[in-house]
Amino acid sequence: MASFRPSRQTTASNFEWQARLWACRLSKAYPMRFLIPMLTVAAASMAAAAPQALEEPHLKVIPRTAEEAARIAKVTAPATEFDKPEPFETNPAGAATVSPRGNADAFSLPSGNIPFERELDFKVGNGLFKKLWVSSPSSTLASDGLGPLFNARSCQRCHLKDGRGHPPEGPEDDAVSMFLRISVPTPPEEAMSEIEAFLLSVGDSTPRTRPDPVYGGQLQDFGVAGHPAEYRLGVSYEEVEVALSEGETASLRRPTYSAEDLGYGPLADGAMLSPRVAPQMIGLGLLEAIPAADILALADPEDADGDGISGRAQIVWSFEYARPMLGRFGWKSGAPTIREQSASAFAGDIGISSPIFDAAWGDCTTEQTACRDAPHGDGDTRGTEIDAEGLDLVTFYSRNLAVPARRDVGAPEVLRGKAVFHEVGCTSCHQPKFVTERLEDQPEQSFQLIWPMTDLLLHDMGEGLADDRPEGRANGREWRTAPLWGIGLTEQVNGHTQFLHDGRARSLLEAVLWHGGEAQPARDAVVAMPKADRDALIRYLESL
Repeated sequence: MASFRPSRQTTASNFEWQARLWACRLSKAYPMRFLIPMLTVAAASMAAAAPQALEEPHLKVIPRTAEEAARIAKVTAPATEFDKPEPFETNPAGAATVSPRGNADAFSLPSGNIPFERELDFKVGNGLFKKLWVSSPSSTLASDGLGPLFNARSCQRCHLKDGRGHPPEGPEDDAVSMFLRISVPTPPEEAMSEIEAFLLSVGDSTPRTRPDPVYGGQLQDFGVAGHPAEYRLGVSYEEVEVALSEGETASLRRPTYSAEDLGYGPLADGAMLSPRVAPQMIGLGLLEAIPAADILALADPEDADGDGISGRAQIVWSFEYARPMLGRFGWKSGAPTIREQSASAFAGDIGISSPIFDAAWGDCTTEQTACRDAPHGDGDTRGTEIDAEGLDLVTFYSRNLAVPARRDVGAPEVLRGKAVFHEVGCTSCHQPKFVTERLEDQPEQSFQLIWPMTDLLLHDMGEGLADDRPEGRANGREWRTAPLWGIGLTEQVNGHTQFLHDGRARSLLEAVLWHGGEAQPARDAVVAMPKADRDALIRYLESL
């Protein structure tokens, strides 16, 4: 049995800093295979000053005018008055917002501004998102290729009702919407990947990791007939009491995770495990359309302004575009686009190949020969087990799952909670507003004022939430700021109120109390504030 217990206890920056680094680093002699991806950043002198992460090859952007930039700066300025809602605050997704439903389908509606002619694409994408894949060989050639090792048979099995997963409730409950990522330290003699060379060139020193040589990048708890599952997820909790003001207390549950019943021998020495619950799916297309420059402008890795917040941009290698890009999706922003995130999930979670990740055996390693030699679903008219058209439809569906409108936005307690949210510094990471890029071919996401409540940057969240597992630029204490829109509808959609990357928090208050690191002062302020203000803060979060 292998166990991981979270401990108890910063990137792109401004352009001037980047320009100095590029001028210095590119003048040194790197091996050509390392230098080529870096040189693409510096095709011209201005390109050297703007990191390659600013490029957005996945979007057809119409540049903003100076007049538009001035309007955007005005409309996205921080709130200073809290006696009434801000203009358009009721519609967190702009014109893409939909009226909230009172049932479990609240996260499953298409963008409110989706063109009529694209509704069928959304529905077909929904069908593929829900499709149950079967093992090969099978007479259902359009649906075969499952596994052989997998975590779920469909996307919907993890993203329940397009919402949030949860940890197993006990020994009899499965972990279908949660799994463990795994990596091991990279031997120093192992050659660098393209992204590692790129990050080194800009001064990044995050420890290098690689997948486990036997178990790969994540542990799969299911296998098709004849293939043992890799493990069974075990989790136990220790209750920790926290004293609050006015005699109140809260109880937090500190988890211990274990990889039990290992099917392919012991984990490698130094194996690092990180639990991940499937996140909600709403608003992803709008997050993808936030200008990279606007996200990078919020980064402050050296805390130059002295506010204690030092967000860092995740930079990842895009396998679709063969270049470094800004990471946006996943708990540590490990994927740059929705399409690549979807392809990665097909490969790792379901064992389905795609044009981006075309290995028919998914996450199976060279040591898992039976998995690699098993029948697979590729090689027919699809080419890969999900073809480009199918991947595009799933991407379109994922891009256009709508954000519901805010509720009770003008209620006095909600407005007071919003004021508290700003006063204690929550908006330093949970950035309220952006305006998306103006796009040629995505009217649903084009030029919308949105309220996602995230800066999409990595932040040190302290030892309490640390998984001690680096991922790209993120160290073992850093997590991407989670978007908060729709969070108040979690119980309605998913029947639970379990939050954070591993679902340990059983309420929004518990989620706040787990914040540490850069968020420690805000967390401590919540502990010490009058109960009425603390209740108002939670009421505000429930309105999102």
